[in-house]
Amino acid sequence: MAASDGILLGSPTYFSDLTPEIKALIDRSGFVAKANGDLFKRKADAAVVAARRAGAIHAFDSINHFFLISQMIIPGSSYCNIGLGLDVGDVQKDEEGLRIMRILGQNMAWVIKKLNGK
Repeated sequence: MAASDGILLGSPTYFSDLTPEIKALIDRSGFVAKANGDLFKRKADAAVVAARRAGAIHAFDSINHFFLISQMIIPGSSYCNIGLGLDVGDVQKDEEGLRIMRILGQNMAWVIKKLNGK
């Protein structure tokens, strides 16, 4: 993560929140980054979340709070970076969600290029 130009973190929504694995990654990498001169400062980053119905905004916000506390740069999209689905593959049928992710990818690439002076 420290060597990357950008960081994309994603999580399914479990009980209106992140998975414990993503939370552990945030907690551990966040403390290491802070203790070593804010390693993630001014990196581009984005959060993406999948949900069945509800709770995705809380999970989305939790990841974005990590990015903001780490002084990272969050590009936007045309709406919140959330895909909806219940079963494996359902998110691929979420046309609006896919469009949001495409725009996010374009904006993430643009920000990374600008941060690298291109």
